[in-house]
Amino acid sequence: MRYWLMKSEPDEASIDHLAEAPHHTLPWTGVRNYQARNFMRDMMQVGDGVLFYHSSCPEPGIAGLAEVSSTAYPDPTQFDKKSPYYDPKSSQETPRWLLVDVVFKKKIPLIPLAALREHEELKDMRVLVKGNRLSITPVTEAEWRFITKRLV
Repeated sequence: MRYWLMKSEPDEASIDHLAEAPHHTLPWTGVRNYQARNFMRDMMQVGDGVLFYHSSCPEPGIAGLAEVSSTAYPDPTQFDKKSPYYDPKSSQETPRWLLVDVVFKKKIPLIPLAALREHEELKDMRVLVKGNRLSITPVTEAEWRFITKRLV
């Protein structure tokens, strides 16, 4: 089992959207970074834990817990010419972009980025590294345990 921090802009897909979605599940569309795509394609497995992180908002932070609920499959937004995630270089035969489905587990009081920085146990978390812009980052088992046992 692995653990992940997955960032989403709350006006596009928030923890509340996930909680209210049919079957409490959403496809993680719109990832357009090869490293993040490769995490989904090569490493994510059904049952992996997810820290659902609100980004690009007035107060970014962890807003809930979720779980990976599918293996990777082609992101349909890459084929939709009306989508901001459309990729004209991608084809149905050789899709460039993948996604996984994520299922809601729990909404939590927001744990802001500043609060994460206060804990020595989390000092190496990838989301706290200056300049990190990846929308999906691995979380160690120790970081997951600390956050879910001490901060949630």
